[in-house]
Amino acid sequence: MNIHTVKHWLAGAVVASMLGAAGIVHADEKEIVIGGSIPMSGVFSFAGIGIHAGIQDYVSIVNEAGGIDGHMLRYVPEDSGYKVDASVAAFKKITSQNDVDFYYGDSTGFSKTINNELNRMNSILMSGASFASELNDPEKYPYQFLVGPDYTEMFGILLRHIADESPGAKVAFVYSDSEFGRDPIETSRKTAEDLGLKVVAELMTPPGSVDVSTEIAKMRRARPDYAIFHGYILAPIPEFIEQARKMGMDTKFMGTFWTMDNSTVMQMKDVADGFMGVMPYRYYYDDSESAPMLEKIREMRPDYQNVPYIQGFLSAMLYAESARRVLAEGKEMTAQNMKAALNSLENFDTGGLIGVPITIRGNSIPVGRIYQADVSQGKMLPVSDWIILE
Repeated sequence: MNIHTVKHWLAGAVVASMLGAAGIVHADEKEIVIGGSIPMSGVFSFAGIGIHAGIQDYVSIVNEAGGIDGHMLRYVPEDSGYKVDASVAAFKKITSQNDVDFYYGDSTGFSKTINNELNRMNSILMSGASFASELNDPEKYPYQFLVGPDYTEMFGILLRHIADESPGAKVAFVYSDSEFGRDPIETSRKTAEDLGLKVVAELMTPPGSVDVSTEIAKMRRARPDYAIFHGYILAPIPEFIEQARKMGMDTKFMGTFWTMDNSTVMQMKDVADGFMGVMPYRYYYDDSESAPMLEKIREMRPDYQNVPYIQGFLSAMLYAESARRVLAEGKEMTAQNMKAALNSLENFDTGGLIGVPITIRGNSIPVGRIYQADVSQGKMLPVSDWIILE
């Protein structure tokens, strides 16, 4: 697809969604403000830097096209350092100085901590870096949403792929001793059983670099066909795989979102070959099908952008679409109206960032695809169709 087509697609998307919105004014100023507690420093900075760039770029695209019914987007970030108290302080600072409509949160801890304030204010719709299953509850978290499947849904997508590929397979769950790690485990036992799979081992370790020899011995005795890692970014996954292969095990290893960035997986080097996992987005370099937004991103940023960048970019896209719909209906920009607008998305085209049109029913986008590492190419390549959970 050439760049003329991309520009035509972008202009058409903006113009079409503005029809009928003339003359509507948001508050006293014609601007839409996106705030953010962004981890630009600290242990999660690799994600925060990408998220920040993704939000910035989509804001630029919308503003260059004239905004939303003349409302310009303004992005107001603060570095959170991936610390809940700093994130809360950033939120208070940004919301005290700006009429904020949308907010990006950096963690599950922040999302849970700030929830009562969001509910009280009824003026901000929030997404963030978290895919915690707990947040996928419209009753408790009415003004938050996840920019992809929650962790339980990620396991569901992986288990569905396993059941399709190897009916009756034996599966191991390997997870960190953390809220993040434990999140999907209990529910996923039942999902595996319903799909005719056998969970033959559940192994919990501290997150990070640890001695996994005891867990590997347990895995060897269980001989799973597949092992799903969750609650880690990288370590101790490479150690698990390397030791399992030295023992002659032919287990297929899989991961969830925060392990699955291309640059993260390739840090495992040869151990990564064949490693699989779930990803709700297309990777930056995917040119296998029409994806005008990816083409636009590659034009704006010729170097590889990680999957947190795509998540930040898509967050901003969904904020903007919610605003368009509220303004087009002549309604007030309350959190309740913006969330209702988000939940009205049906077969919404993300410009190819997700490979199928999306429909948002609750607080998540339960869509994903299985990718596998090809170390010779240095890329994660698709090995399944897009899987949509009902």
